[in-house]
Amino acid sequence: MSALSLSPRALYEEVAELLRQRIFARELPPGSWIDELKIAEAYGISRTPLREALKVLATEGLVTMKVRRGAYVTEVSERDLADVYHLLGLLESDAAAAVAERATPAQMLELQALHAELEASGLPEQADRDRFFDVNERFHMCLLDLADNRWRRQMVLDLRKVMKLNRHNSLLKAGRIQESLAEHRALMAALAAQDPETTRQRMQQHFKNGLEATG
Repeated sequence: MSALSLSPRALYEEVAELLRQRIFARELPPGSWIDELKIAEAYGISRTPLREALKVLATEGLVTMKVRRGAYVTEVSERDLADVYHLLGLLESDAAAAVAERATPAQMLELQALHAELEASGLPEQADRDRFFDVNERFHMCLLDLADNRWRRQMVLDLRKVMKLNRHNSLLKAGRIQESLAEHRALMAALAAQDPETTRQRMQQHFKNGLEATG
C-alpha cells in the first residue's frame, strides 16, 4: 500500500482525522484492533505521531487503549448509548429553545433551507441513510451555531463523535427516516411559532425516539 500524502498541519492531528474518518466509515469497525505497524507503514510515518493520534481519539471516546494489548475501536454499550442520547437531548433541546426565543428571520430561513434539503434526502424513492445522516447533522449543528454557546457546542461535538459509532443503527428500523422527518417538521413548526418550551419538548422527544429506534 502506498504512503498517503499528509498536509502540513501537525502530523498527529492529520493522522487522527484520517483514522476518525475510517472509524466513522466502518473501515475500522467497533471492537477491531488497530494494527499500528500496518497503519504507520500505509501512512509513511513513524509510530510516534500515530500513538499521539490514538491518544486524541481515546480522549474523544472513539478508541479504547488496553494494557499490553494496544488500541481498539470503542464498542458502544447500550448504557453508553443511552447516556449519550440523554445528554444530547438535554443540550440540544436547550439550544433549540434558545433559537426559538431569539432567531432572526434570516436565521430561520437558513434552518428552513436545511430542513428542505433534509426532506429531499429522505424521500422514500431515494432515501440514502448516509446522506440523510449528514444533512441531519448539519441541521442540528446549525441550531447549535445559532444558539451561540461555544461550550455547549463543543460538548455536543464530542458526544456526536461517540454517537457516530452507532449512527446507522437508529436509521435501520423500518420507517425511522420518515418518523425522523415528521419529528423535524414538528420541531420546525415550534421554532417558527417562537415557542421555546414546545421546541425544547419536541427536541427531547426526537432524541428519545432516536434512542428507542436503536434497540
